[in-house]
Parts: sequence; structure tokens; C-alpha cells
Amino acid sequence: MPVSRILVHNAEGGFEEAPDVESISNLLRDPRHVVWLDIQDPTQDDIELLKREFDFHDLALEDVITRGERPKIERYDDWYFIVFYAVRPGRTDEINLFVGEGFLVTVHLGEVPEIAETAARWRRNADRMGGGVAVPVYSLLDAIVDGYFPLTDDIAEQVEALEDQLFQPHVVNRQAEVFKLKRTLLELRRVVAPEREVLNVLIRRDDPILGEQTIVYFQDIYDHLIRVLDTVDLYRDHLSGLLEVNLAVVSNRLNDVVKRMTALSTILMSVNLVASNYGMNFETMPELRQEYGYLFALGLMVLVGVVLTLVFKRIDWL
Repeated sequence: MPVSRILVHNAEGGFEEAPDVESISNLLRDPRHVVWLDIQDPTQDDIELLKREFDFHDLALEDVITRGERPKIERYDDWYFIVFYAVRPGRTDEINLFVGEGFLVTVHLGEVPEIAETAARWRRNADRMGGGVAVPVYSLLDAIVDGYFPLTDDIAEQVEALEDQLFQPHVVNRQAEVFKLKRTLLELRRVVAPEREVLNVLIRRDDPILGEQTIVYFQDIYDHLIRVLDTVDLYRDHLSGLLEVNLAVVSNRLNDVVKRMTALSTILMSVNLVASNYGMNFETMPELRQEYGYLFALGLMVLVGVVLTLVFKRIDWL
């Protein structure tokens, strides 16, 4: 059976790990037990197990199979279905949660570090928040949201480094890097914004899902999500400004190049005008037979070039 973890907390006897899968339904009937069933890389047998032991709705199980759902929370009779995402640099893990009275079921693909962290936190804090299923649910969501901060810190460092590079001499066009960071922030916002609505439901005071005493804990997760969302929006706006700065810098440097090319072209054209004038193939021309005509022409070209160079330097075109 590809079930990766079954963890049971007994209000009187502590934790019991890896009980028989078929005993889940019996454990659920005992209000002293809190059961956490974690399934990694679910198979059809796992889906049938969830249907048989927990009687989950077909629509929720279909979301588990198809995956790719946006973060959400849905109520089915006396249990809730939650979709949440753990995000790390270069990786996003969808985690499906079934939360009911006395049980938590998590389903995901691959190894998710937050799952192991949640198990350790639950062992340490099983008696907090009045016990019950609220403790592992809070521990998991809190671990997931805390994982967003290293990602936002990494993005912040990249944005600051990019900002410094924009004003370095001979810098290349950073437009591609700016768009890459903006895309990363957009993907993070697509996750965080709907998750804020999930936390809104969990902290609703008129109908607290996991008890009145748990609201303050989930409010803390909500505050962290707001911080992440504010950071994402801040750096998205900052990157938009950097994109405009990058375009302005590139355009300004292009103007400098054009001015210098124009100045050099003008100097060469003026010198070439003198050379072409004395190179005309006529029998009768002034100064054609003069002994120092060649040196005079060379001197005139040098003089014209020097004068124009000084003029262009004075107006900062060279």
C-alpha cells in the first residue's frame, strides 16, 4: 500500500504511528483519536480507500486525481476540502487536504518537506489549541506559508542586484531578466491571492470551522500571507519601474552612440570634401601646379578635422 504516513494521536496515550490502514474507520469512531493519513503519489487503490473509509465526495476525489486546481476551500457535509500550494525556487507542490472532526487527510505528489515538518511540530504541540485536528492543520498551513519567505527574500536580492547592474558602465540589456522575475512573482501571486480567501474562511468568527480558540492561530497565518502578498505586489511594481529605467538607459546609451557616430561621420565627410576637391581631374585648376599644393591639402584636411573634433568635444558629442 503506497500510504506514506498514518499518525494517530490519542488524547490519553500520546501518539501511535503506522497502525493498520483498515482500522482507520474504527479509529474515527473514537472521539479521543485524531487521525492524520498522508498519501504520497496516490493510486486508484488509494482513491478507493478514501472513498471506503471516509466516504469523501466524488467531486473532491476527482480534484485530487486531475490536480492543477486553484487554491480553494469547499464544504461537504461535515468535512472540508482544501487545496493549498507549497512553493520553493523552481518547484511548486499541490497539497490536497480533507479536514473533518477528528481527522486530516493529505494527498500530494512526490516528497514534500513540509509534511515531515508538520509531523514533528504536531508531536511537540499536540496539546495546544485545545488539541484536536486543528493542531496538524495549523502546523501544515503555517509551514507552507513560512516557506514562501525564503522565496520572496531570494527575489528581493535578485531585484536589488539587478537595480545595481542597470547603472553600471557597459551594462547589457537586462530586459529578459526583468521579465523572468516578473513572471516568477506573477506565478507566486496566483497561488497566494486565492489562499488568502481560504484563510478568510478558516478565521471566520460567525462559523469557526476548527473552534473559537484556533482563530488567533490561523489569523497569524493570514497575516503572513498578507505580508507575502504585499511583498509580491511591491516588487512587481518595482520591477515595472526597473523595466522603464532599463529602457531609458538603453535608449540613452544608444543616443550617445548615435551622436558619436554622427560626429565621426561629419569629420570624415569634411576631410573627404577637401580630398575630393583636390582630386578632381581637370586640366586647369588653381594650385594644381604649386610646389607645396600636396602639403597644403594635407594640412587643410588636418585643420578641418581638428577644428571639428574640438567643436564636437565642446558640445559633448565625442
